[in-house]
Order: sequence, then structure tokens, then C-alpha cells
Amino acid sequence: MPQLNDTISRVTDRIRERSLESRTTYLGRMQQAAEEGPRRAHLTCGNQAHAYAAMGSDQAALIAARAPNLGIVTAYNDMLSAHQPFERFPALIRDAARDEGATAQVAGGVPAMCDGVTQGQVGMELSLFSRDVIALAAGVALSHNTFDAALYLGVCDKIVPGLIIAAATFGYLPGIFLPAGPMTSGLPNDEKAKVRQRFAAGEIGRDKLMEAEMASYHGPGTCTFYGTANSNQMLMEFMGLHLPGASFVNPNTPLRDALTVAGTKRALEITNLGNDYRPVSQVLDERAFVNGIVGLMATGGSTNLVLHLPAMARAAGISLSLEDFNEISEVTPLLAKVYPNGLADVNHFHAAGGLGYMIGQLLSAGLLHEDVMTVAGDGLERYTQDPKLKDGRVVYEPGPRDSLNDKILRPASGPFQPTGGLQQLQGNLGIGIMKVSAVAPERHVIEAPARVFHTQDAVKDAFKAGEFTSDTVVVVRFQGPRANGMPELHGLTPTLSVLQDRGLKVALVTDGRMSGASGKVPAAIHVSPEASAGGPLARVRDGDLIRVDAVAGTLENLTEGFADRPAVQPDLSDNSHGIGRELFETFRENVGLATDGAAVIV
Repeated sequence: MPQLNDTISRVTDRIRERSLESRTTYLGRMQQAAEEGPRRAHLTCGNQAHAYAAMGSDQAALIAARAPNLGIVTAYNDMLSAHQPFERFPALIRDAARDEGATAQVAGGVPAMCDGVTQGQVGMELSLFSRDVIALAAGVALSHNTFDAALYLGVCDKIVPGLIIAAATFGYLPGIFLPAGPMTSGLPNDEKAKVRQRFAAGEIGRDKLMEAEMASYHGPGTCTFYGTANSNQMLMEFMGLHLPGASFVNPNTPLRDALTVAGTKRALEITNLGNDYRPVSQVLDERAFVNGIVGLMATGGSTNLVLHLPAMARAAGISLSLEDFNEISEVTPLLAKVYPNGLADVNHFHAAGGLGYMIGQLLSAGLLHEDVMTVAGDGLERYTQDPKLKDGRVVYEPGPRDSLNDKILRPASGPFQPTGGLQQLQGNLGIGIMKVSAVAPERHVIEAPARVFHTQDAVKDAFKAGEFTSDTVVVVRFQGPRANGMPELHGLTPTLSVLQDRGLKVALVTDGRMSGASGKVPAAIHVSPEASAGGPLARVRDGDLIRVDAVAGTLENLTEGFADRPAVQPDLSDNSHGIGRELFETFRENVGLATDGAAVIV
């Protein structure tokens, strides 16, 4: 195995040293819990009777307590296409466990909201906070303390991070994440985006827009662009919590079902009752998180993971900083071009060699830690293998050593660009990030007068009124976690894309988020401190000269005297009610900084 890259080694050591006290405390607690033995041994007969009352023929095995009992934490609902396939999973899991003389129970469900449904709507203001709610709900599910391992059923944006926070909190339990897979390819994502731009420009009606949207989002499974949901799936493989090659197999196929069965059987093999105990607390170490960040950069993944990963890591006693992301990005080549970074979707990416090929390339380049514990076994090398279906079960074969389409997937020796997909920006406007992998190089630096808005609807109204006629930096502030829950502003993408296509130089600067599907418009996002906390964005005025520079990594207001102005303090009381926002007032009041993951519970 090649020597580990010096920067990757140095960043890993820095994370380890920074986290020493919190990680030591965390591991001590996990060890103490593990030494208490099988969870059910500490329950009274009455406790156990309640737990087993509805289990029918499984009662005898549960009472005997000699075989593992798996707890299923599911994010199933049938409104969210990515999670609809999970409806069938508990039955598959129970049958697979019974075949091994073991048992499985649905420990509990967690909410799963779809950002596609809430995009541009008030409900989006609950989206980021739902991550912490999911962690809490999973914690309630596992608190029954009757399980020897957990199976986590989740795919999308906040769901996987929330489940990881819970899995790390219950880190003495082994845990495997079972994905549902992407929907089959429909209308190409770039064609859908063009239809959205034409609708934004008033060139077509809503009927044509609806036709295109339904042709793109047409069946069960994850959306096929490389947004946050599919970035989550990549992370789970790079971090060793999926079975190898599990991420991008389509739902309701024989191989997908076989992978679900294989994941169940593997969970039974790695409990504290056997000889191959692999608790989540040992899988999720600093090397696993560094591997995840490398994967994020090499694939041009979603900016949302820069929020989620620090929160996930903190649940495991590990402290990540934006500096870690930035330095890893500087040495990680971009190996994939998947929409919005290219024309291909995740099905095309998987067919071109997928994650197995990419992991092999990054290992060969010394950019990944190979010496990690995973749910599949020791070492990341096994994640270069491809799962195949033979005689109804999963077998592994060597994965491809060459890309099958170099327009989608390239080797580390000849990448699409020498650095990763994300760039940290810092200056007198605060600290934020930009996804550069989908932005044309000539747009990596934008210097233009500001137009300041407090809502994305106000931006759209100004566009419809024909107010954007020259180069502009659109500043949308009071969109941070304290102000209104930090919604995604992806609804601005068609509008800003139209301006860009008209030949204007435009950029977005915001303390809010963008979707993992956002791409070609340069956007400095997650700017912290946020405006509602008196951050520098609250001092920006229309006409200020703003420079967004992804080459130098700077975010500056070049107007003299800008820093001496009083901060604007608008009335944000309307953000506190309607569509359930009343329930999240405590979250808004106690949420942490975006740079720390915008978390409430960790």
C-alpha cells in the first residue's frame, strides 16, 4: 500500500490531538457500556415480556437470549421517494435473521422530510433542525435497551447524519446502514434544469414545467443527481458503515434485496455475543472521518455535508474544523463529474466504475487510510470490490481497475481538476464555503456591486421586475440557523442561472444553505457569523463592492467604512410561527454556529 499523503497524515494527526480529551472520554463510556454485556440481561422479566409480547414465533428465541436481537431504526415513509422502498425491508430483515436463528424488531421510526417537497416553502425552515430530531427519535428507539446491534434505514439529507449522531451515541452497539438505492434514470438532470430556467424566464407555462419535473422524479429511489442524499451514500461506504458496493444499486431488484439480507447477516456476526465485535464507536474514528472528507472532495459532493460532518463527528468525540476540509480539498483530485458537476447521473457513475473504482484510485494515490475498521472487516481495500448476485446471494469480485467512461470517472493520475470540489472563503464578511466543482473557472472570481435581500422571494420579485441589468452580487441574509433554521435557497438557482446565461457576472452570498443539486452559479454559503447574530452580512448595503474569490479563498466587502456601520436588525418574528415553526423556537435560540455544524444536541 502506498505511503499516506503528508497532508492527509498531518490533518488526521491534528484532528486526533484536538479531539484527545473528548474522544478519550467518549471511548471510555462506550467501553463501560460494552462491558456490561448483552443488553437484555439487565432487563427484568416484566421489561422483557413487554418487549416480546407481539413477537409471536420469535418469543422463544428472544427469551433464550442466546442469539442476537437486531433493532431496526427506520426512516420509512411513502411520500419520500428515496425512502419508500424501506417499506419492504423489515420483513426481509426478520426473515434473514430467523434463517440464522436470530431475531429482529423495528425499534422505532424517525421522521424523514423531503427537501424537494419543501424547497422554496416555509417547511424548509424545519429541514436542518430535523437532523437533530432524527437523532433524538433514534435515541428513543434504541433506549429500550433490548438490542445487540442496530440496522439503520435512511438515505436522504438530514436523515443519515441524524442516524449517525444516534449510532455514535449508542456506539457500543454495532450498526450497519442499509440503503435503498437510486431511482432509475429519467429525464436528464441538465434538461430538467433548462426547463426550470425557461419557466423562470417566462418562456413556458407551468404545464411544461410539471411535465419535465414528473419525467425526472418518476419512481421509487433516491433522486439521481449527486446531491446530499447520494453524497450520504458515498460517505457510508468511504467510512465503512455500508457493505461494499451497496450504495447505488437500484431499489426492488434482486441484488438490492440480497444486499439487505447480507447486511442483516453481517450485523448478526459482529455483535458482542460473537468473536468479531465491531461497535460503531470503533468504526467511526478520526481516520474514518478523514476518509469521508476525501470522498466528499473527490466526488464534488454536497456542501451540506460540511455542516453535517462536524456534528456527526462530535457525537463520536471528534472535533472537525473548516480548516480540515480546506486542507484536504487542496490535495484531493476531483475524479467524478456527476450532475450538477457534469451531465451524468449516479446510475451512469455506478456503471462507469462507481465508488469501488474511486476508492481504489484514492488508496493507490495514498489519499485514504486503508488501516480502518469497517462493518465488512478490517481494511478499506475490501471496498474496491463489486457485489454480484450468484445463486440468490451476494458474492464479491474484484472491482474495475479502469474507468469505463472517462467523461464521468477518471483516475487519480488524470483527474478533472487537481483539487477537490469545495473551497473555503474567508474575509471581512465572515467565513463560508463555495462548491467550485460545477462552477466554470472564469466565474471563480466575481467582483460586483451588492444587492441586498432578506428573502429569496424578494430576489425573484426583483428579477421579474427587470431590476438585474448589470453584474451583481446578490446578498441574501438573515437565512442562518438562528434566524429561520437555515433553509436551502436552491429556488434561486434558475433565476441566477438566467442572469448568468444573459452574460452577467453574478454570485450569491448568504448565511443560508444551498441544495446539493445547486451548481453552476458561484455561491458563498454558510457565511458565519450569521447576520441575525450581528455578523458582517448585517452591515452590507446596496451598492457595496463585494469580491467573491474562490481562487484566493477570500470573501470581502471592499467598501471603505463598511465595518463601522451598525448592524441591521429586522423584525424576524414572522419566522417563529406557522407550519410547525412554533415547535422549534428552542432550536433557533440554542443552535450553534454553522462552522460547528449548526447543531443543537451535540
